[in-house]
Order: sequence, then structure tokens, then C-alpha cells
Amino acid sequence: MSVKIVPVIMAGGKGTRLWPLSRAAAAKQFIRFLGDETLLQKTLARVSDDALYDAPIVVTNEDFRFLVAEQAREMDVKLDAIILEPVARNTAAAVAAAALIVRARHGSDALIQILPSDHEITVDAAYRDCVARAAKAASAGKIVTFGITPTEPATGYGYIEIGMDLGDGVHTVSRFVEKPNADVAQEMLDSGKYAWNSGMFVFSAGQMIAELQTLAPEVLASVEKAIDKAKGDLDFTRLDAESFAAAPSISIDYAVMEKTPNAAVVPAAISWSDLGSWDAIWKLAGGDEDGNVVSGNATVSDTTNSLIMSRDAHLAVQGMDGVAVIASEDAVYVGRLDRSQDVGNLVKMLAADPKTTHLTENHPTALRPWGGYTSILNGDRFQVKRLFVHPEKKLSLQKHHHRAEHWVCVRGIAEVTIDDKVTILHENQSIYIPQGSVHRLANPGKIRLEVIEVQTGSYLGEDDIIRLVDEFGRS
Repeated sequence: MSVKIVPVIMAGGKGTRLWPLSRAAAAKQFIRFLGDETLLQKTLARVSDDALYDAPIVVTNEDFRFLVAEQAREMDVKLDAIILEPVARNTAAAVAAAALIVRARHGSDALIQILPSDHEITVDAAYRDCVARAAKAASAGKIVTFGITPTEPATGYGYIEIGMDLGDGVHTVSRFVEKPNADVAQEMLDSGKYAWNSGMFVFSAGQMIAELQTLAPEVLASVEKAIDKAKGDLDFTRLDAESFAAAPSISIDYAVMEKTPNAAVVPAAISWSDLGSWDAIWKLAGGDEDGNVVSGNATVSDTTNSLIMSRDAHLAVQGMDGVAVIASEDAVYVGRLDRSQDVGNLVKMLAADPKTTHLTENHPTALRPWGGYTSILNGDRFQVKRLFVHPEKKLSLQKHHHRAEHWVCVRGIAEVTIDDKVTILHENQSIYIPQGSVHRLANPGKIRLEVIEVQTGSYLGEDDIIRLVDEFGRS
């Protein structure tokens, strides 16, 4: 195929269906569930073929911007742009922003492939063939979606009724169907006329803009203004908040796909999962001789057809069948795999209780552009954290009104600035940062720096950080 495709990866979602590993501030696309790569990194790898794809664009939000940049850096992937949505406005506004930016950079005829960042897909000959068919149809003016050949009467997916054959493996779309109940899903599966709605699309930039102008002009107008007033911030394109917020919150399915006469579908008999539940993770991984998938610190006895995962504590599971036991650093979920679609209801209960709200929002480990930290111990007027700083990165030059800090270097080399003095710490050396002093921690070395931080004082909140100089634009 002579024309390259611009991949646009949607990475702004904050779902919690895979709680307790996924949280509002740690969405599933950034998590390593099975293997060494996150779902975002697997998506980046999927579009790494230079013969087929141009450099990818990632659409995300303010909270995830450094996660996206760091995970791309880990993969040695150069992104064409990271577009920051100032507020959530569903997929129509995100697609509009991508189409306008791609048109400005590559022209109206440039092809775009919209890719969710949190799906698992096997890239093989069948997948590449589907992309080629979709691209050919998109070049002819179609808005093409991928319809996954269903393997079971799933109730967690939307469906597409496949219409008239347009040739070359492309069909019209008869209709979109919302997530069905079990009986309707079985009927659709038996008919052989329906496919799962994958959320992946291929179209030309100009065609999508024309469709939005006709079918969703308010979305397009608001996003155009947001781009006109956008500001560059390091490697990010920050859309104007007021203009973008004026866009109706609507999905691209409702805004365009269900209305346009140019909708098309490529039936795709490929290996695909949106990994929307623990049951999906278990099916994807494939079990041992007892049907178990075990990851992390766990001992399993007399247990079958279960998913056991731990990031820290050692799990001992005995005499169970068909369960998910998932342990994060600060919470454990136990439930039946066939009920794992209901995790969202449990998360709502936790979020509604002030005592447990934090368990749905943040992990004890928080990632930052320079590295991150893990909260180890909290007490009255003190807390202990483990800081990790990437090579050649540094924290902001800052001070605190209400706390002092003690730093112990346990791995690597630390460069510590306190007021006008710079000190180099090696492993097993420590230093005291008095309350109110201007200070900075940096890693001048080539390996990751790890520091144990003990904070003491009357107030230990993260908002008691006064940044004076910050290379990440946060001061």
C-alpha cells in the first residue's frame, strides 16, 4: 500500500473495570497485566511498521501526559504529537481533533486509523489484511470500522449488523446494536450476521471532517476553536479548555457512524479483546493444566479455572473454582470470574464511602515525569516513601512550609541541592532537608536512583509543594 496511515491512539480513558489494579489515576492502558509491556506499549508496537504507518499521535488527558511520554520513550517510539484533552468529551471530539491536526500536517487525503490504547490484538496476516481492506475503502470515501467475528454470545460488547457486500471484504453497516442481554446476544451469534463493535476505525482526514461538518457541526466548530487556541507545552499540544468544553459530549458512533451513508465494516476474524473484565484477562492468558492463570506472588492448592494475581503480598488460594483473586499494593478483590463484569458496581460502592474513596483513585505508587514514589508507611506527623528517579532526570526545585525531609540513598547516585549547596550521595548515605529550605533531588547517573524519604511535620499533603523551577512546566 503506497499511502501510509497515521495511527491515532486514544489513551484518555479512566475506567476501573479491572480494579484494584486499574484506578482513576492509573488506567488499564498503562498497566502491565501479563508480560513486560503495558497495553499502550503493545498498541505502539502494533503500529511500528514504518512501511505501513507514519509516526503515531496519542490523544490523552492532562493527568496521563507524562505516562504516555515515558512509556513511548521506553519503547524508543517517536510520537508525532501528544494531544491533551482539557476535559472529557467522549470520542467524537477526540476524533475531530485528530482529523483536523492530521489534515493540517499531512493533507485531507491522509488516512487515519483510530486505535483504542487498551485492547489486546494479535498482529498477523489476517489483521494486516483487514487493515489493507479498510484503508482501500477509506481512500474511496468510506468511514470504515472493524467488526470482530464473535466467538461467544458476549453481553459486554456492542454489535454491528453486517449489511450488503461492497466487494473486497467490505460491507455496508445495517445498524449498530447496544450491548444486548444474553438471549439477544445468542440470537445474534446464531444468525451469523453480526460482529462485535471493536471501536477501531479507518478514514481519510478530509472525509471525517466533512462528515462532522454535516452531522455534528457543533462538535467540529468547538474543536476547531480549541485547536486554533491550542498551546505547545514541551512535547504536548494542549487544546484550549473553554473551547473544547463547549463541544457536545457524544461518541463518534452516535455522532457519525449511525447517521452517515458512508459507514462500512470489515468483518475481522482476528484475535481481539477489549480486556474489559478479569474474565477477559483469564481467557486471554490461557490457563495451566488446571485452568489457572497465576501471576506474581501466589501459592495455589486444589483450585481450578481461576485467575490469581498479586503485585506485592503473597496470596494463598485453596479449594476454589472459577474465581478471580487480585491483590494490588493496598487492596484485594475476590469474586467469581463469571461475575467480573460487575466489578464496576463494587467500585461505585467504594467510591461513595469516604473511608474507601482513595482506593478507587490512586495507587500507593504514583508515577511522575521524573520517575515516581511509593507510599510505604503513614502515621501521625510522619510518612515514609520510596522515591525512584530515572537516569538524568530531576525533581523540581521546591520547598515546603510544613515539613522537613530525610533522604537515604539506597541505589544509584543522588545529587542533592539544599539552598546554595550541592551534595553527592552514594548508596547508604543520607541527608537532612530542613523545613522551608529550597531543595532538589536529581539523578546524574545511568541507572535508576532509589531513595527512602522520611517526611516529618504538621502537614504532609502533596499540595505543600512550592515549585520554583521545573523542567516539566509545573512551576
